Amino acid sequence: MSFENWAAFAAASAILLVIPGPTILLVVSYALGQGWRTALPMAVGVALGDFTAMTLSMLGIGALLAASATVFTVLKVIGAFYLIYLGIKLFRAGGALRAEPRTDAVSSVKMMAHAWLVTALNPKSITFFVAFLPQFLDRHADFWTQMLIFETTFLALAFANAFGYALIAARARNVVRNPRAIRIFNRTGGTLLVGAGIATMAMRSGN
Repeated sequence: MSFENWAAFAAASAILLVIPGPTILLVVSYALGQGWRTALPMAVGVALGDFTAMTLSMLGIGALLAASATVFTVLKVIGAFYLIYLGIKLFRAGGALRAEPRTDAVSSVKMMAHAWLVTALNPKSITFFVAFLPQFLDRHADFWTQMLIFETTFLALAFANAFGYALIAARARNVVRNPRAIRIFNRTGGTLLVGAGIATMAMRSGN
């Protein structure tokens, strides 16, 4: 696996992670209601949930890779279009971030477990990884080495992203409640996602 391939994966992952999905809304909700103390347990829970979903997805992708080169190639093309679709959807999302403060007093362990459950048991998580990961895999390189590198990279980014969201929500609540700021954020992220999808398609056509 080349450095360029890893860098493309890391960049696309970072963009995708900042999109406010169910997991991030949960993180923001706890942080709005209970402050910065939620940051660490929620970030750990999110990382564990992503580890669960990503591992299951990678095992399925490994089976596809071994079974059929054609199916694997088709999956990579679908993944590129999926990135473009997500980008357009995010660009048109507007300025709403619907996260209500959670004031129910729970322990750090329960918050971590809640974040893990929401992240790992969301069917969209596994579907996303199955569509997203193949376009960065080198069919001729060792699969398990790539799996280790990609999972480590994604989980580090997922932890940092959730931790950052929690701190921002706890200390700068006006930011996460500002429609203009969210709209700019969504449009910037959407544009970058579309660009990532086009770039991955271009990389394949040049190989």
